[in-house]
Parts: sequence; C-alpha cells; structure tokens
Amino acid sequence: MTLHQHEQARLHVLNSVIAGEIEISEAAALMNLSKRQARRLLAAYRKRGARALTHGNRGRRPHNAVPEAVAAAVARLAATRYPGANHTHLSELLEEHEGLVLSRPTVRRILTRAGMPSPRRRRPPRHRVRRERMPRAGMLLQLDGSHHAWLEQRGPRCALLLAVDDATGAVVHALFGAVEDARGYFLLMEGVLRRSGIPLALYNDRHAVFRASAQQRAGRGGSTQFARAMAELGVRLIFARSPQAKGRVERMRARFRTAS
Repeated sequence: MTLHQHEQARLHVLNSVIAGEIEISEAAALMNLSKRQARRLLAAYRKRGARALTHGNRGRRPHNAVPEAVAAAVARLAATRYPGANHTHLSELLEEHEGLVLSRPTVRRILTRAGMPSPRRRRPPRHRVRRERMPRAGMLLQLDGSHHAWLEQRGPRCALLLAVDDATGAVVHALFGAVEDARGYFLLMEGVLRRSGIPLALYNDRHAVFRASAQQRAGRGGSTQFARAMAELGVRLIFARSPQAKGRVERMRARFRTAS
C-alpha cells in the first residue's frame, strides 16, 4: 500500500499524538480537520492501521468507467476510419455513425492514454499579462544596453548601459561605453552596488554577457563571468523572453533617445 504525500503527513501527526508529543487539538490544526474529525481518524488508525488514512475507493474500478473493449474500439476508429478528427469532432462522429455516446473529455482521455493526442493545436494567446511591480525599491533591477549616436555629431556612436529600478522606475545607475560588453556591465553594477547596495535579482535579456551559448554551457559549466560574479553576491539573473517583458528600462531608454 502506497500513501500519498498528505496521507504520510497525517500518519506522522497521528503517531505524534499516540506518542504523547502533541494534543489532539494541535493535531487537528496540523491536519486541517475539526477536533471531532481528528478523533475519528485517530480511532480508525488505531483499529485499521495506515489503511484508515486512504480513500475507501482506492484501487477500485469506477462504476461509470468505459469498458476496455469500447476504449480499444474508439482508439482503432480514430486511427483508421476517422483520422485527423479532433476530440470534439470525433465524439460527434462516434455518436452519429457508431452509436457510441461519449463526452469529449472521455474521448480525450481514451486517446491520450493510447498515445494519440489531438491533431488540433491551440493558438498561443496574443495578449500579454502585465507583471506587477516589485513591492520595494532595490529588490529587482532591469538592465539593458542600447547602441545609438548619443553624442550626435560630437563623437562616435556608443552604448548606453542602464539599470532601472523595477519598483519605482528610477534610474539607479547609467554609463556610456564603446560597446555593450562584460566590462561595461561590471562597471554598471559597481556603480549600483556603491549607490544602492546589492539587489535581490536582475532582469535582463539573453545577451552573451548574461547567458552563455549552448556550446559554452556544455564546455565550461554553463555560466558567464558576469553570471558567476552575480551568483557569488547572491543576485539572481532573470532572463526576459521579449523586450516588452522589461518595459521599464525599454521605455527609459526610448525616453533618453528622444531627448538626445
């Protein structure tokens, strides 16, 4: 007999009650039961052992389960007579032509168990869920770099490296560099640490400074110099999957570009 995780937890609590380590009221609170339910469960455990903690129907076949012969027929018809039909259409075809009245979830379970997923693929949602800001300043910083003619005709093109606080939207630190590289981001983080201390996490893109390539991850442990340095400081790197995900630093960068 195998006990589920919550059943094992209840077993431990009941053993503690029997050993006199805790009261029945404390056990009821730990098991999220009333005192009366806890007493009944304890009495059943004393009488029948650990089996009293399992559901009475465990291991029994449900009375409304689809017979194995019907399930095999559905899988065979889906593969031969009705190939390409999705679960909803297949349930309609089975009722209309085969006299098998089965709900769409039942057909889906039968085919999934037989290793035959629906040919229909759901379209990914187009809307984006806006992520809530962090509750306090300094917890999460968004990093980004941008190549632009920031000095107009007065100098060469350069890269602006920005660190924007996720909670307030304020610029924590910024600097110009010849390129967007590891040295620039180390200098950026040095300014951040001196001014604001160590953040809990950084939200950045998948630039090579932050995330090594697949070949590099296979050859040297999967971390860049910058990532290893942040790990030693206890700073977590969170990789954005789109520019919109780190919108605060993107908007700040666009504001600076417009002003220039």
